[in-house]
Amino acid sequence: MKLLTAQEMRTLEQAAAERGWSYENMMERAGLAVAEYAREACPQGVSQVLVLVGPGNNGGDGLVAARYLDEWGIGVTVYVWRREASPDHNLARIEALDIPIIRADRDPDHAGLAQLTAEADVIIDALLGAGARGPLRDGLAELLTVVRTVSEQRRVARPRRQHVLPLAATSPCRRPLVIAVDMPSGLDADTGSVDPRALLADVTITFAHPKRGLMAFPGAAFAGELVVADIGLAPELAQDAPINVITAADVARMLPERSSQSHKGSFGSALILGGSSNYVGAPCLAALAAYRGGAGLVTLAIPAAIHGPAASLAPEATHLLLPHSLGALVTDALNVVGPEMSRYQALLVGPGLGRDARTAALLADLLAGERGIGHRPIGFGARAMPAPRYALPPLILDADGLNLLAEMPSWPTQLPPETILTPHPGEMARLCGQTVADVNATRIETASKAARDWGCVVVLKGAYTSVAAPDGQTWVNPCATAALATAGSGDVLAGVIVGLRAQGCGALEAALCGVYLHGLAGMLWSDAHGQAGMLASDLLTLLPEARTRVLSR
Repeated sequence: MKLLTAQEMRTLEQAAAERGWSYENMMERAGLAVAEYAREACPQGVSQVLVLVGPGNNGGDGLVAARYLDEWGIGVTVYVWRREASPDHNLARIEALDIPIIRADRDPDHAGLAQLTAEADVIIDALLGAGARGPLRDGLAELLTVVRTVSEQRRVARPRRQHVLPLAATSPCRRPLVIAVDMPSGLDADTGSVDPRALLADVTITFAHPKRGLMAFPGAAFAGELVVADIGLAPELAQDAPINVITAADVARMLPERSSQSHKGSFGSALILGGSSNYVGAPCLAALAAYRGGAGLVTLAIPAAIHGPAASLAPEATHLLLPHSLGALVTDALNVVGPEMSRYQALLVGPGLGRDARTAALLADLLAGERGIGHRPIGFGARAMPAPRYALPPLILDADGLNLLAEMPSWPTQLPPETILTPHPGEMARLCGQTVADVNATRIETASKAARDWGCVVVLKGAYTSVAAPDGQTWVNPCATAALATAGSGDVLAGVIVGLRAQGCGALEAALCGVYLHGLAGMLWSDAHGQAGMLASDLLTLLPEARTRVLSR
């Protein structure tokens, strides 16, 4: 599935039309998809649907939906804001069916609109499509304000009896379901900017492929649940579009197989280098997440000073105890961990690592290939033995591993091929020398450019995480929930990725699968418990469920 700009979608539709799949065919499929959702969204039956119709194809989609709803015996009224095309075959068919039509220019005080909104079970927003730009104009802001005001009044209406504690069921407040056609009117399809007077949708039914603005804030908050409807466009028409959306089908195809004849050695060994006296939990969360992601063996390479609490937090992991100074790892740790690296199929550096200067020197030596201090000469004329060198397993850098990296000169040249970086916007800003605001304003472009320039896979975390590869492939994760905004969530993500990498997934595949499973686990938790209160450790038990859902789709 692709993530398109408005122009890319227009080009796609034009190419389909040139192949013989007409705009009328597309509109018929789009309107049918909207009507089916309106019918299915209310199992007990929909008594009244209000369709808000604007100019162009978006309004045409709404008119087609109205026709199908009427055919199915559902009460429907069409409210036309602007419809100037002539001839207008879709509007003519509505008129021929005697479906009630109210025109905005004959309802100057919007009294009719307010009454229809008060009575509607479903409101379909088919006013503006993906081509609209800028603030709402020509009376549309006032029209939508009426709809929002009446809808919100219905939503906050209180039943006659209220319980002091929300333990017993109360009479549900009557509220219309708002369905946006392709995207909420007033939302920019490319940037995600939105007029604050736009109508908040409960669900947006977009066509063929999602548009970028639906996965960018603030507009994404207006879109509600996102549904992609097939309108008959051949998949190969969009194959050259540069931005992809991660889907369950993609992840199911990339996840490593698990034979019933396997043993723990079949699923790889992951090494996690991190931890410090102030951050004991981070590497433990990563280790448990690597196991939950399917790794067969996980080793924590941590300061010896934190071994006791780490062993109690992650008893399933093995431990490699390293030299430290007051709980911070020092360069001598390479003498211990270096000879062990060949036993592992993936290495994660960073969770809980801290930013001590001696730890920074450890990371610099690790990346530069200096795997130890060597042997000092003994006796007159003796020569120093060179420091031993060890090959790094496939590398993932996270958390303070990234903060320390950003302080190193010419650090991109130090990264082994197929390294995975997993920054949040603050870490990304330090790596790029930009502000956090700049990073967030161009998340997809920033991740894509960084991956090309640095020659590694970049996972830019946050709502709608972007994953970019050096060859220009860029993906966006459709999962977004405030529940994931909690300490330790990133450590869990890094752990899942290193676990998948240890099982043999390529760098891009491990990043895509890890990001999707982590996001889906967060969505599963928020569906059950809401948007606040999740602990990072709550994700651990949900990761296997997320994997099962992906594979059983």
